Amino acid sequence: MKKEDKTNVMRLLDGKKIPYEKHTYEPDAAMGGEEIADILGEDPDKVFKTLVTQGRSGAYYIFVVPVCAELDLKKAAKASGEKAVSMIKQKELLPLTGYVHGGCSPIGMKKQYPTFIHETAIGFDKVFVSAGKVGFQIELSPSDLINAVGCKAADIV
Repeated sequence: MKKEDKTNVMRLLDGKKIPYEKHTYEPDAAMGGEEIADILGEDPDKVFKTLVTQGRSGAYYIFVVPVCAELDLKKAAKASGEKAVSMIKQKELLPLTGYVHGGCSPIGMKKQYPTFIHETAIGFDKVFVSAGKVGFQIELSPSDLINAVGCKAADIV
């Protein structure tokens, strides 16, 4: 793989010696997570999206959930110890994380925020998350993802 074919997420994982497999697809603006899972030929329960929220305290939290599921904001608030959390506005995503909508990864954000992954992830040998660029996914073990990000597994959907 050429150096320019790697995203910052891949370079970070390489630096930590965490194994992963790169997957690419031709992005379409209307494409959702379930379509991406279909293109990858994978169970949508193994393909995760990264959601960014803000707690009532003003703190930011990252939630990684299956593409076919919706984040339960009450469960997310409980997991993060907040009274309430809400999704950030899409225009806030890039300045806050360094990622665009559709390419947000829990790995390699501008700042590492408290991160939670849905508990079903730990039941799989491998899971998929964005590689930090639209059209790029990485496949890695959930334990490697948890170790790379320092996230906690929780019931958040």
